[in-house]
Amino acid sequence: MYAIISELSRWAIPVILLVIPLTAMIRGVKVFETFVQGAEDGFATAIKTIPYLVAMMVSINVFRASGAMEMLVGALSPYLDIIGFPAELIPHAIMRPLSGGAALGIASNIIASHGPDSYIGRLVSTMQGTSDTTFYVLTLYFGSVGIYRYRYAIYSGLAADFTTLAASIYIINRLYG
Repeated sequence: MYAIISELSRWAIPVILLVIPLTAMIRGVKVFETFVQGAEDGFATAIKTIPYLVAMMVSINVFRASGAMEMLVGALSPYLDIIGFPAELIPHAIMRPLSGGAALGIASNIIASHGPDSYIGRLVSTMQGTSDTTFYVLTLYFGSVGIYRYRYAIYSGLAADFTTLAASIYIINRLYG
């Protein structure tokens, strides 16, 4: 069974890269021109998103450099200890909805200092893999297409982030706690 899955995996990407252009040519789509147009549109979208990306990065750096992160960690730490959430992971939990890169950097530092197979290493890995960059997605993607009234998107995204955080704590405690 492993050999079959391994062979299918090896051929999946080449087959997809062959089937899509062939299907397009059969249907009369000008493949190269369509690709170039898509690349042009993608470049224009990337240029439009730069101001939102810069604003997000500046905000994150101001938040961290101002000492607000340390103050928030200090305020939340006693309450999160009650549910078995280590204080070392609070910066990751705060940064994950804001920036994937910053959260990954924090997770890497935590894993380097505690080890990947430690309780904290497993918990931060699970948190990193199960949550998303809610505010980054809203700011960058919604802003680039002109949506400024998020309506329930923030609440839904943060609810999903909180759910994955709670699930991570529960699962890691059940498996390794």
